[in-house]
Amino acid sequence: MKFFVFKALYQNNHWLSPAYVGINEAGIIDYLSENPPQNSGNQELVNGIAVPSFVNSHSHAFQYAMAGLAERHSSHLSDNFWTWREAMYHLALTINPEQMEAIAAMLYAEMLRVGYTQVVEFHYVHQDLNGKPYQNPAELSERLIAAAQQVGIKITLIPIYYQKGGFGLPPNAGQKRFICQNLDEFARLREKVETLIKNQNNVFGGNGFHSLRAIELADIEAIRQLFPRGEILHLHLAEQKKEVKDCLQYTQNRPLEWLMNHLEIDEKFHLVHCTHLTTAETTALAKSGAKVVLCPSTEGNLGDGFFNLKLFQKSGGNWSIGTDSHIGLNPLEELRWLDYAQRLKTHQRNSFIAKNQADSGKYALEQAINTGRQAAGLYDRQDFFEIGKPLDALILDSQYPLFACTTLDNFISTWVYTSDPSANLGALVNGKWIIKHQAINQKERLVKNFQKAIGELANR
Repeated sequence: MKFFVFKALYQNNHWLSPAYVGINEAGIIDYLSENPPQNSGNQELVNGIAVPSFVNSHSHAFQYAMAGLAERHSSHLSDNFWTWREAMYHLALTINPEQMEAIAAMLYAEMLRVGYTQVVEFHYVHQDLNGKPYQNPAELSERLIAAAQQVGIKITLIPIYYQKGGFGLPPNAGQKRFICQNLDEFARLREKVETLIKNQNNVFGGNGFHSLRAIELADIEAIRQLFPRGEILHLHLAEQKKEVKDCLQYTQNRPLEWLMNHLEIDEKFHLVHCTHLTTAETTALAKSGAKVVLCPSTEGNLGDGFFNLKLFQKSGGNWSIGTDSHIGLNPLEELRWLDYAQRLKTHQRNSFIAKNQADSGKYALEQAINTGRQAAGLYDRQDFFEIGKPLDALILDSQYPLFACTTLDNFISTWVYTSDPSANLGALVNGKWIIKHQAINQKERLVKNFQKAIGELANR
């Protein structure tokens, strides 16, 4: 057994200091205590503080290739989500499998560097450049898994069903690589993905459809039957006002209203964005047990609007964070964006407060970690670190100036609200250093492949 000795380790709302963590050869925790073990010959002393690493609950990896490129706005046009979407379609129509893997690998390495050790990949680019299935229908899914395995991040791959171009509309030319013509075609794709995932370490699966506007609503029961009950299910919902308006016009229901009228949603549903919900919908969603995935930097970049966070939390709702289009990657930035947007909207400072938690930083971390793990399909976790579970951790530099003079009682909010990835010593995945002192493993190769892919796309 190997032992790490950290200056401190943060559990759900309490500290171990010092912290002795023993792991077996698979990186599973066998010992966890403030007290040294009797036999601890193989010991690594770490002048750092261990906190739980983040789950990125919503990622479209290919969009990293266009991060920052949609910020040149014409003064004569209204630039909004729908015009941004056209630029995203252009990228999706040009990217090949090798480029997809290179872009995803670079992105995932950067996620590890800033503190994520697991990503939930909401994957809907399935077809070839002509909009036809590859000989291997799961070609691009396989590339995303390969990218994650290159860099050592854990991945929950969610192949997404995408069939329509809008409510009652056929798909448009820009969407041709997303489209499965029917459920049979999608079922074949899912079967291939399930085979890929089976028996692979650090690779997990999930279920999802893109949105209500992207499916044949009459098939909703058949779609739900395709996804096993008791497994996670992700979808976008009510992100844009136009989406809500179109849904009302087509179904006489708002999106969440229609979903709750036609499906029994529960704690395994993870609904992304949910920006435009009524007060009654927000309360009903929280009481259903379904979770919300919030992507503040992308939602802000796209001008989506504000989720009704305070009411959702007051009603018992839980949320996680994702980086979606990857205009931002820092998980602390996502948490601060989420909090500060609420403060600006409500003119109150206590956005991250619940009955059992009066520390904003601790509450934010609990939501991001606990609900993020559930978004990745990990519903078996009771504490941040547990005997019998892998040692996945973000290690913070105890000598970072503010950290070095802050008590443990004040540490989490100091970290969440004041720091950035330069305070990270590294990241452990299954008890192994994947990032150490900001160094990305095989960085030169990753960067070379990424630059080659971007050069071929010629979009920068």
